[in-house]
Amino acid sequence: MLQPKKVKYRKHHRGRMKGSPRKGTSVSFGEYGLQSMEPGWITSRQIEAARVAVTRCIKRGGRVWIRIFPQKPATKKPAETRMGKGKGAPDHWVAVVKPGTMIVELGGAPEDLSKKALLLAGHKISVKCRVVKR
Repeated sequence: MLQPKKVKYRKHHRGRMKGSPRKGTSVSFGEYGLQSMEPGWITSRQIEAARVAVTRCIKRGGRVWIRIFPQKPATKKPAETRMGKGKGAPDHWVAVVKPGTMIVELGGAPEDLSKKALLLAGHKISVKCRVVKR
């Protein structure tokens, strides 16, 4: 699964997902893309599940680009722990996604197969997505 090699700080603030993304909103590499329609956090496990779904569906028929990277640590407190006593330990990594962010791109595969593969990938991701064409 994806995660940064090194980070400056172990724990991040949660932040806000207000507004629109500054870049990464258009299909740049392939012919088809999976675009988010709402803000949210996408975990590294979801990104990997989407990648596997796309590659299995196209069966070496094209090329896949992952346009997001999980570089924010999400913390979690242990189960059955009382409130307080500070912030929990880093648990997993997430990518912050705003509406309009391109998540996955696909090129070199037929149109019907590309759309089917990207729809499958969209089911693995926790935000509402749509398939867009270049």
